[in-house]
Amino acid sequence: MAQPFLHELVSCVCAPSVALSGPDGQIRAGGVQGVIRHDRRILSELVVDVDGHEPAPVGHSLAGAGLARFTGVIRHLGDDGADPTVRLERQRRLRPDGIDEVLTLANNARVPVDATVRVTAAVDLAPMNVVRRGDTPALRSPSEVRDDAVVWSDSMGEVTLRAEGGETAHAGVAPVGDVRPVWSWRVTVPARSTWSVTYSLTATEDALPANTFGPGTPGWEPLSVSGPAALTRLVDQSVADLAGLALADPEAPGDAFLAAGSPWFFTLFGRDSLWAARLTLPLGTDLARGTLRTLARRQGTRHDVETAEAPGKILHEVRMEQASVGSLPPVYFGTVDATPLWICLLHDAWRWGLDDGAVTDLLDPLEAALGWLRTDADADGDGFCEYVDESGHGLANQGWKDSGDSIQFPDGTIAEPSIALCEAQAYAYEAAIAGAHLLEAFGRPGGDRMREWAAALRERFRTTFWVSDPRGTFPALALDGAKRPVATATSNLGHLLGTGILDAGEAASVAARMRTDDLDCGYGLRTMTADAAGFNPLGYHAGTVWPHDTAIAILGLARDGHARASASLAAGLVRAAPDFAYRLPELFAGTNARREEPVLAYPAACRPQAWSAAAAIAMLQAALGLEADVPRGVLRVAPSAEFADWFPLRVEGLRVAGHALTVDVDATGAARVETRAPLTVETPPPPGRE
Repeated sequence: MAQPFLHELVSCVCAPSVALSGPDGQIRAGGVQGVIRHDRRILSELVVDVDGHEPAPVGHSLAGAGLARFTGVIRHLGDDGADPTVRLERQRRLRPDGIDEVLTLANNARVPVDATVRVTAAVDLAPMNVVRRGDTPALRSPSEVRDDAVVWSDSMGEVTLRAEGGETAHAGVAPVGDVRPVWSWRVTVPARSTWSVTYSLTATEDALPANTFGPGTPGWEPLSVSGPAALTRLVDQSVADLAGLALADPEAPGDAFLAAGSPWFFTLFGRDSLWAARLTLPLGTDLARGTLRTLARRQGTRHDVETAEAPGKILHEVRMEQASVGSLPPVYFGTVDATPLWICLLHDAWRWGLDDGAVTDLLDPLEAALGWLRTDADADGDGFCEYVDESGHGLANQGWKDSGDSIQFPDGTIAEPSIALCEAQAYAYEAAIAGAHLLEAFGRPGGDRMREWAAALRERFRTTFWVSDPRGTFPALALDGAKRPVATATSNLGHLLGTGILDAGEAASVAARMRTDDLDCGYGLRTMTADAAGFNPLGYHAGTVWPHDTAIAILGLARDGHARASASLAAGLVRAAPDFAYRLPELFAGTNARREEPVLAYPAACRPQAWSAAAAIAMLQAALGLEADVPRGVLRVAPSAEFADWFPLRVEGLRVAGHALTVDVDATGAARVETRAPLTVETPPPPGRE
C-alpha cells in the first residue's frame, strides 16, 4: 500500500485532534480521511445525504485552524429552473476531544420542501501507523446503539457520536449492515426558511498510553498585522495553525510545545518543536520555556544503540508505542542537530526575555548538552559533529533532511556514512558560543573551554568544507565517511548564515550562491540545486521547497547583512501562499516561478506543519530587522529597504521581556516602536534619512 495523499484534503486541527475530509466536507472511509486523536482514528466516515443524494459542492472555507464550512446545493429540491434554491450548509468545529457539526438545510425556494436528511457514520479505531501505510482496516461494529447516540469502544476507551436538536421529529438511528449506523430526519422546510441539527463526536479514554500529550496553549497574545493583504492573510492563518498544534507535557501541563505537523507528526519532535519555538520568539517566550523543559525532562542519560540515546542528548521523536512508525522505537534519539538547537533556543529565549529563574533551572541540562557536543557528537574523533546509525534499523540520515537519498553528490551518488553535515557544524559552533555566554552569565565554569572548542571547529570547517561549482564557491553539503566533501549546492547553506561560523567574506559568497536561480526558484529556496543529477522538483529533499528551510535562510541572510537575497526568498513564499489558501504546507514542488511554472503540491505533505507556519513570523522579524538582547537592555528595530513592498506595515501583539511590543513602519521604512519593556530601543533611520 502507498502512503495516502493529503494535498486535496481540508484539515482542521485542535491539538491533539485533527479532522481530514474532502473539499465537499464528506469524510469517507479509506485513505487518511477521518478524525484522528492521539494517533488513533476515532472516526472513519461521516457522510451526509438528502433523499439519498449527496450535496453538489460549491465551496468551502477555513476560519482559523479548527473551524471549516462547506456548502453544497441540493439540485433535486426547490424551484424549477437553472438556479439552485436549496443548499446544505455544514459547519465543522474541532475540539481537543472530538468534533461538533451543524447541518443547516436552507430553502430559498418559493415553496416548502420535504426531504429526508441522513448522516452515515463509521469507525475503525486504527492506529496511525496503519493509517499512514495506506491500509484499509476493518470497520468496527458499535458496542451500543441508542436513539440519540452510538458508542464504539476498545481497550483505550469509548467514542460516542450523539445527535441533538432538529426542529422536526427525529426518526432515530438504525444500523445499516453491522458497522454503519445512520441517523435520519424527515423534515419540512418552509419557503425562505432553514432547518438545522447538531451532532457531536467525543472520545474518552480509560487510561492513556505512555507518551500521550494533551492540549496546550502557547501563551501568546493575539497578533494583528496591517500590511499587504497576502502577507496579512498568511500571518493570520499561520498563527491560528500554530495555536492549533500546541500540546502540553503530561508531566507538567503548563509546559506547552508545538506538535511537528498534521496528521503524521502530531507529537513531540526535538528538531521540529525547537525550530518552531525559535522562529516564533517575537511572540513571547512561554512556548520556548515549555519546549525546553519538556525536552530536558527526556534528555538522554545513558548509551543505548537501539534508541541512539547518549548522555546529554536531546531526543528526535516520541510516539505512543502502538503508533510508532516503521522500526523506530517509541522514544528515539537519532538526530545530530536537536541537541545544539536546544542550546541555541535557550540562549535566544534568554535574549528575548526568558526570566533568569527559568534559565537557572535549565543550566544542568545545558551542561549535559554541551558535554554531548564535545564527546558523543563526534562519532569517529575527527573533530566534526556527525552521525551513523549503529542499530542498522534507525534513520540513515539524522539531520533535518532525513530521507535516505538526501545526501547526494552532484552526480547523484548517495554519500556513505558517517555523515558530517555542514549545518550541524554551524549549529554546534553557535551552540558552543551561546553555551559559553550562558555559563559565564550565570556563574558557571566552562565558558572558556567551549569558546576554544568552537574556534577550533570553525577553523576545521574553513579548511575542510569549502568547494566550488560553475556558479560559485560555498561549503559542501557534508563530508562522507571517507571525509570527501559532498560538493552539492543545497539549501543547507542558508542554515550557516547568522550562526557565526562564517566570516563576512564567506557569508557574502554563500549569499551570492543562494541567489542564483538554480536554488532561489522564485517560490522559495530549493533543497537542492537544479544543476545536480539527482534534482527533482518533487524530490522530498532533492529539489522541493520547505518553507521553514527558506525562513531560516531569510533570517540568516538578514542577520548577515544580505537583505536583498532575504527579501527575494520572503517574496517567493508569499507568492506561493495563495495556492495553499495561505496555509503553507510542510513542503511543495520546487518549480520555477521565473518561467511561469505553476505552484505544485507535494501530495503527502503535512498541512499545517508547525515550522512552516512559524516561517511567517520569521519573515516579519527579518522585514522589521527585529533583534532583542534583554540581558544587555537593548531592542533593535531596523526595517530593511529591501522589504519596501511590505511597507507601510504595523504589527501588534509581539512581546519582548514579558511586555507587549508594537512596531509601526511607514512607507519610507521609518519605524515607531511602542513598548513598556525596560529596554533601550535602537531604531536607525532608513536609508536616505539623517
